[in-house]
This record gives sequence, structure tokens and C-alpha cells, in this order.
Amino acid sequence: MNRHTIPLGKILGISIGLDYSWFVIFALLTWMLGGSYYPEEFKHWSPLLYWLMGAITAIMLFVSVLLHELGHSVIALRYKIPVRSITLFLFGGVAQIGAEPPSAIAEFFIAIAGPLVSLALAVFFYVAQPLVAGMEPLLGLAKYLAYINLALVLFNLVPGYPLDGGRVLRAIVWAITGNMTRSTLIAANVGRFFAFLLIFAGVWQMFSGNFGGGLWVAFIGWFLDNAASGQIEQVMFRGLLTGHPVLQAMSTHYAVISEDLTVQKLVDEQILGSGQRSFLVNRGDKTVGLITLHRIKEVPRSEWATTSVAQIVIPLEQLKCVDPDTELWSALEKMDRNGVNQMPVILDQHVVGMLSREDAITFLRTLLEFGASPAQQPKPKRS
Repeated sequence: MNRHTIPLGKILGISIGLDYSWFVIFALLTWMLGGSYYPEEFKHWSPLLYWLMGAITAIMLFVSVLLHELGHSVIALRYKIPVRSITLFLFGGVAQIGAEPPSAIAEFFIAIAGPLVSLALAVFFYVAQPLVAGMEPLLGLAKYLAYINLALVLFNLVPGYPLDGGRVLRAIVWAITGNMTRSTLIAANVGRFFAFLLIFAGVWQMFSGNFGGGLWVAFIGWFLDNAASGQIEQVMFRGLLTGHPVLQAMSTHYAVISEDLTVQKLVDEQILGSGQRSFLVNRGDKTVGLITLHRIKEVPRSEWATTSVAQIVIPLEQLKCVDPDTELWSALEKMDRNGVNQMPVILDQHVVGMLSREDAITFLRTLLEFGASPAQQPKPKRS
């Protein structure tokens, strides 16, 4: 969870959180439901009941979204793919799945699981309506949730990335061609086309008098276009980095400090002057671990002068490390899976370098400056 997310707990070992933007959509939905939907459906309720049911329905909508994302996550876990978190935010929810699916069939089942959960919820709330017909608040809730979950199914099955339908399309093309990269580009470009349609429709609505609704539709289109464009860039970067080992990008001029140093001296004498965010820690001539800026910030400032690096060092055996011959893109995926920004490079049980995200970005920029393209990348080998 990042600093813009409020943790809610864990389900199946998956961290659940609320992005601050969620409160914007919660307030908007409560206002729309309490001020429009319920007054039109049930004209004799009290104002308090309208707003109370508006808030409850908005919360239940996001419970439905959470269950949708859990559908994706459960199937991902069945395929041994880690799921770090699920975050509810302005546009719904997103599951942070830690790796690409191992096969087209895995991608298909992970992608389709979410819409199937939403469809099951739509059916459940539809079937429940006769059972609660005598209780108007529950009837109104069931009607809305049946409708909105069905709408989620239909919207998410549009065959364009990053929607679930785009992932289903990617799985089908992947199965036919055997080429995950090509299938991803096709799904992402279809996603961009759909996003442009949404932006056009939103702008048209704005000029037709529905400014608020049109702005929202255009905003969703913009968000989807950004996500699809980001996926296209990721595919291109993966193509550029394929065949290049960590050895080519790692830094061999890494900072090493003694474990006897106090946190105060480390900050004053090393971090403030250099901007360095991580340091290898030595005990004598032996590397014993890593200290990061994040680790230092966990120590109260009042204790910096009396806390030694040895007390807060992350032991080497607990670190996620990488071999110098590991493909660079695989190393970056390992960083993503483990939520780290740098890894020691280990050869024959000795630290021979450090690889950070910044190192990989610098290496990528160098490739681009030389006019490299995914199709023409050499496969460098160590001598």
C-alpha cells in the first residue's frame, strides 16, 4: 500500500485499501442516489432515508467491485501468481497482480473471473427482488445493484485493454498466434480506439447540454487511453530490454557503509550530501545487508543519534537478490513482485553490484539514444 491509500485489512492474504480518490466518487454516488434515484423510485420516503440509502448503496456498489477484483485475484492465486493488493479508487477497483500469466488459458480464466462474479451478483440481486418486495429500502437496493452489476459486466467485456474484455481478447489472440507481445499490442490498440470513442461521446454530450455527464464519460475515456498507452509502452520497453543481462545495467560504484555508523551520521554525512537512497552494509570486509531510506524513516528522529545501522539493517539473506546473467526485464519484474526498488547483484555468494530502477531506466534511455528498436536488439553474451 502506498501513502495515498488507507489500509482496510486483508482477504486471502491480499491487502485491501482505499485510495483517497474513492471518497470523491462515494460522495458523488451518494448525492446521485439520495438526490435522484431513490426520490424518483420511492416518492414517500423521508429525506433522511433517501440519503441513508444513497450512502449504503454506494458502499454496496464498491463491495461488488471488491468482489469482482477478488474474482480475478483468486484465479491468479490458483495459477501461483502473487496478488499484492486490491485498491478501490475513483474509477472502481484494481488488483495489483505481481506477474504476467504463464499461458493464454491462464490469462483467459483470470480475465473472465471478474465479469463472472459481477454476473453472479446481478443474478443474485435480481432473484432477491421478489423476496424483499415488501421492504422498499431493500427492494430499491436490490434493483440498483442488479442493474449496476450487469452494467459492470457489459462495460468490462468491451474487447479493449485494460478492460477485462481486452484481456480476454489478448488471451484468444495469444492462443492463436502463440505471441503474447503481439496479442498485447492488439488488445491495447483496440482499447485506445474504444477510449477515443468514449472521449468523443463525452465531448459531444458536453456540447449537447449534459456537461457533467459528458465530462465524466470523457474523463473515463482519458483514463482508459492512458492505461492502454502505458501497456503499449511496457511492451516496447520489454522488447528493448529482452536479451540484455543485469550485468549491462547494474552499478558497480555502489555505496558501502559500516554497520557501526549511527543513523544520524549516515543521514548527515552520506545521504544529505549524495542523495543516495540505499547503502550496502559491511561488517569488517563482509557485506551483511542493505539499509534503505524507507528503513531509516521507520526510526523516530529522536533516536537517530543512538541507533546504529546494525540495529536496522536488512540482512543479506532476507534480501531479494539477482544474478548478473539474469535478463534485465526479468529482474524488473522481480522488483515489482516483491515491491522493492533495488536489488544486490550476487555472484558466487559475493555482491558484485547493485541494480535499481533508475539504473534500468538509464540503460533504456541509452538504448533509445542509439536508435534501438525491439526488432533489432542484439543478444549480448558475457565473455
